Amino acid sequence: MMFRNSLVCLACLAAFASNADDYNPRLDGPGPSQSDFGGVGLLQVPTARMAREGEFSANYMDNEQYRRWSISVQPYDWLEATVRYTDVRPLLYGPEDFSGDQSYKDKGMDVKLRLWQESRWLPQVAVGIRDFTGTGLFDSEFLVASKAWGPLDFTLGMGWGNMAESGNISNPFCKMSDAWCVRNDGYSGRGGKFEVDSLFHGPAALFGGVEYQTPWQPLRLKLEYDGNDYSNEKAGRILQSSAWNVGAVYRLFETLDTHLSYQRGNTLMWGFTLRTNFNDIYQTHLDESRPKLAADSPKLDAASLRTALERNAGFKDAAVYQGTDGSLTLAGEQTKYRDKQEAETRAFTLLANAYPEHQAGYKVVYTKQSMPIEQGEINQGQWQQQQDPVLGQSPTASIQRKSGQRPQGQRLLNAQPDRLSYGWKPQLQQSFGGPESFYLYQLGLDLSADLKLTGPLSLGGTLYWNWFDNLDKFTYTTPPGDTDALPRVRTWIREYVSSSDLLLNNFQLTAMDRLAEDWYGQAYGGYLEMMYAGVGAEVLYRPYGKDWALGTDVNYVRQRDWNNTLKLADYSVATGHITGYWQLPFLEDTQAKISVGRYLAKDVGTTIDLSKRFDSGIVAGAFATFTDVSADEYGEGSFTKGIYFTIPLDLLQIYPTTKTGTLSWVPLTRDGGQKLGRRYGLYSLTEPLH
Repeated sequence: MMFRNSLVCLACLAAFASNADDYNPRLDGPGPSQSDFGGVGLLQVPTARMAREGEFSANYMDNEQYRRWSISVQPYDWLEATVRYTDVRPLLYGPEDFSGDQSYKDKGMDVKLRLWQESRWLPQVAVGIRDFTGTGLFDSEFLVASKAWGPLDFTLGMGWGNMAESGNISNPFCKMSDAWCVRNDGYSGRGGKFEVDSLFHGPAALFGGVEYQTPWQPLRLKLEYDGNDYSNEKAGRILQSSAWNVGAVYRLFETLDTHLSYQRGNTLMWGFTLRTNFNDIYQTHLDESRPKLAADSPKLDAASLRTALERNAGFKDAAVYQGTDGSLTLAGEQTKYRDKQEAETRAFTLLANAYPEHQAGYKVVYTKQSMPIEQGEINQGQWQQQQDPVLGQSPTASIQRKSGQRPQGQRLLNAQPDRLSYGWKPQLQQSFGGPESFYLYQLGLDLSADLKLTGPLSLGGTLYWNWFDNLDKFTYTTPPGDTDALPRVRTWIREYVSSSDLLLNNFQLTAMDRLAEDWYGQAYGGYLEMMYAGVGAEVLYRPYGKDWALGTDVNYVRQRDWNNTLKLADYSVATGHITGYWQLPFLEDTQAKISVGRYLAKDVGTTIDLSKRFDSGIVAGAFATFTDVSADEYGEGSFTKGIYFTIPLDLLQIYPTTKTGTLSWVPLTRDGGQKLGRRYGLYSLTEPLH
């Protein structure tokens, strides 16, 4: 009776809210807050709300039975994705001689989709799946509606699975078939699969609640009715004295929320959320001022102009040509500015000052590895209009772009590339959620050097200096139930890393060139990565201005001996893939990449990769690989999958640069679905074409 009365009260309040004059879609203010599971919600239950597009949240929630770490990303205003680890504190992960005293960890992934937005009379409605690729400990599905009324935001929903263990209503799908009334509590394979046949099956329950934005802006209060009675938990039977949970969220800073709640009538939950928005991140840089047009400026000598083009405009190995029409063409590799307009404004101003007698216009050819990638051009009149716009008028002319061509004409400034170049960058390799240790890491420094030889040939390598790692805890030999059909191609990682603190990860001879219009190719041979040496080639067809490309790579490699990585072991394999790239026209700034081919363990299959680029240049992506290796052969996790974030380094430092860094999450290191780690990829090198 108390349950029915409570829901009636919530329904009445929501109905009253839908007729309120001061309708508020809750797009203003601090925005929706995160739930205990990660993702926008109340406490234990989700709401239909979505964070602002681009929002990223890192969450930690803690109580007596569970600790939860999660990250939640809002790639689109209608889609929310969450990855979570749950630490089941009362249980050990496995046998003490294998997992030590590590407590049990459960990996989960969630997704929530908005079905329609809130209007004056209708609530916002969303559907979602919780823990859809795991061991099913917290797997749930839900349909939920939220309606705002001033500072109050009401939620009413129906759940299945873990969030509906109380079974306070009948599953409406049972009317179609009795099979819908029973839920499979197990999981297939070795975990990590999408259990489609369990969706919306078994007991159902209503849940709901309200969030109140207090007059004090940093503080919000929450009240919810939980559909889970905690009778079927991995941590054991958990006492629930009340189905009502209460809590508060306090915003300490723009990027930090704190959470405190009293749940089940007997349990305190606390935690925090770190948040940012990938569309809004920017960095103010220390930089040289833009050059100014000066007709009477002294002409720079070749060395000074070359230095100015590199330091001020960011064009490395710059060369300047005079065309038969009197135009000037600059060719070089842009290493400083992600904003082409900034680079071109600086470069053309320097050219105008250096060669005032040439008035026909300017061209720029962007190169990578000496290959022409993209070309832009503007005539002198349009350029002058941009520099001296008429008062009250905005210049409409823009640089016309097309596929890069090798510059023609008289060379006014010769490129003088350094034959020997070198650099360094920190390197972090990490893996989460393994039974041996929850977090495995390897931190060190990559020292790289490249020697340019004749034509398209170069010789280069990378020496890795290992600083810290805990890979001694990676005690993997073979997963239970594994067979001899799957060679160990990646799980020797501990042996490689422990062999020496200095590892020659890469040392190869590379030939790379533009083969024809829209065609690019490379061939390479040597020590290709830490674990493999051999030869290979790649060809890419990438038509300029198109949203698709097609490439293929073929390689023959042998495993390097982990006792002495300069020697080779017995295992060899021919591996390669055909890869299609597509900028999806129906999803803004989203790329799909599909590879089909043979992997290092001689398994055959497909890798699907989806990534979203945000306004700041940060890319968030996820991938999954499915091969003919069975779940038992693969081991825990059933198949290879992961997420990654590519971050422009100029967001993290005070000087502009075009370099990027990548952070990745791969739940387990296993042998199925593993690709060769090639030093260069033609698609990324030709990125200016998009």
